[in-house]
Amino acid sequence: MSRMGDVLAGFHAAWEFESDSVLIRFERGIRTPRLFQALGERRIPYEALAAVTLAPGKRGTVVLHASPRPGADPLMEAAAGQLKDHCDPYRLVLPGERETLAEYYADELRPLLPEDTGPTDSYLVAPPEGRKEFKAYDGKASFDGTSASFRWFWTGASSAKWKAGDQTFRVNDLSGVEWRSPEVFDGYLRLLRKPNGVPQPAQADQDPAAVVFGLGYGPVHESLPFAAAVLGAVRSCGPDPVEAERPPGRRDPADIADRIRHLGELHQAGLLTDTEFTAKKAELLAEL
Repeated sequence: MSRMGDVLAGFHAAWEFESDSVLIRFERGIRTPRLFQALGERRIPYEALAAVTLAPGKRGTVVLHASPRPGADPLMEAAAGQLKDHCDPYRLVLPGERETLAEYYADELRPLLPEDTGPTDSYLVAPPEGRKEFKAYDGKASFDGTSASFRWFWTGASSAKWKAGDQTFRVNDLSGVEWRSPEVFDGYLRLLRKPNGVPQPAQADQDPAAVVFGLGYGPVHESLPFAAAVLGAVRSCGPDPVEAERPPGRRDPADIADRIRHLGELHQAGLLTDTEFTAKKAELLAEL
């Protein structure tokens, strides 16, 4: 760029151009998309971009759009093309009278983009920071950077999830995340487990590795950054020394104890018969 620190301000966001990246600062306000407010700001390295375009917008505006390379940003990978235009964090909407200025910055940006704009092997954009938890229709999801947990709600969770009990998944045991926007009828967030011989149920409401959304539950600005954070951790995690030392086929004793405790609660509530409780408890103890 001609001057490091130049700022181009538009509606809901401002782009600050630096020597190797563009810092996008999102506004806070009633009219600002809640996803932008949740993101706060994001630093996008130029090497993470594939193209820069300028096009007419609605109501006399122009739109400067920086397209990320496939696989460069965990947020956009999790979104998988489901974000509406007004929630796309790579779009900067400006008044029409600033078109010449926007074209100038677009021309300045293009030579800084990498020659290889194909898919990346690693994330070049950091996952969103901040709190990573949200309430879905059938449970509460939380992520601490190393493990994702689902705690089921009595009023929403299916019997299959209640019988499986509350779940905790370490990122080392995951291969990815599948996010279907809560803005559609059958939205959900599913943690994709590494192959272990046990297929995941096709329906999210029957899968203990998924939470389902409903009207007012799991909004985009909470569930999408959560999905991106888990993706980022999955991609960056290395071999787990604790898991490597554990004999094959063995489970974490603390996890087994928690599962048995939950089975006891279901048994006392009449949701499991004596036979079901005894059989399931024996299965869990056999995994120690």
